[in-house]
Amino acid sequence: MLDEAQSAPALVEALHQQAAVSLEVIVADGGSRDDGANACQRAGARIIDAPRGRARQMNAAVAVARGDWLLCLHADSGLVGPLQLRRALDAVHAEIGRLGHSRVAGHFPLRFRRDTAGHARLFRFIEAKSGSNRPGTINGDQGLLIRRDFFEALGGFDTRLPYLEDTRMARRIFAQGRWLLLPDALETSARRFETGGHYRVYALMALIQIMNEAGVDGFFEQAAGLYATQTELRRIDLRPYLNVAARALVAHPQRLALMRRIAANLAGNAWQAGLLISVLRS
Repeated sequence: MLDEAQSAPALVEALHQQAAVSLEVIVADGGSRDDGANACQRAGARIIDAPRGRARQMNAAVAVARGDWLLCLHADSGLVGPLQLRRALDAVHAEIGRLGHSRVAGHFPLRFRRDTAGHARLFRFIEAKSGSNRPGTINGDQGLLIRRDFFEALGGFDTRLPYLEDTRMARRIFAQGRWLLLPDALETSARRFETGGHYRVYALMALIQIMNEAGVDGFFEQAAGLYATQTELRRIDLRPYLNVAARALVAHPQRLALMRRIAANLAGNAWQAGLLISVLRS
């Protein structure tokens, strides 16, 4: 949580309303300047102070948690029913029984909560992607349900950047275990799109993913300060990001191999064009 007085207390209350599960609710606060921490404590959560950054905050919460199962959620998430977590655990247990090992992690398909109308096709497309269970489509907004021992074997969340910890965790899970799409949707706020500009935000997300998959570390070394938190976010200007990407590509010592990796990544995601056509026709 960071400055989430409008969202986090409602999530804490929804977690306490979950049936047929026993929960320890921990809120890792990264230095909020609003009343969110006090409100979450009044709602029944344990509050811990953690160094700012999603990865650092979630790792800090895991370090003090006592359960064998972990569910990592962003503070603007929302549950859709009182049996959602029971159904999720049952689904993961069934998959573990089928596979014969516990290297299984669950994520929810997304459902956006929107404050403004318009861009319905874009949101349907992103929601459809979140339910595809494919590499490159799983992020922190979808939650992470995982056994503690598997989480620790994966090394926890990558803290090198203030973002991408979810994408890098997803990649390691695909490599070392199995992802499972959980039965119910997880709500998430559309405010980043609504504030930053719908297609600008999506384009920036795509650029970050391409640079990450290609291993263009120079881009992230120079662009780290350009990624705004939700409270700092304004309408996005893509030009600084594109300029940094261009400089990083030019400066890369193996540009030809790098361009091949980028081309391979784009080709590997060509299925999204078919999904987009399906969404446009539906």
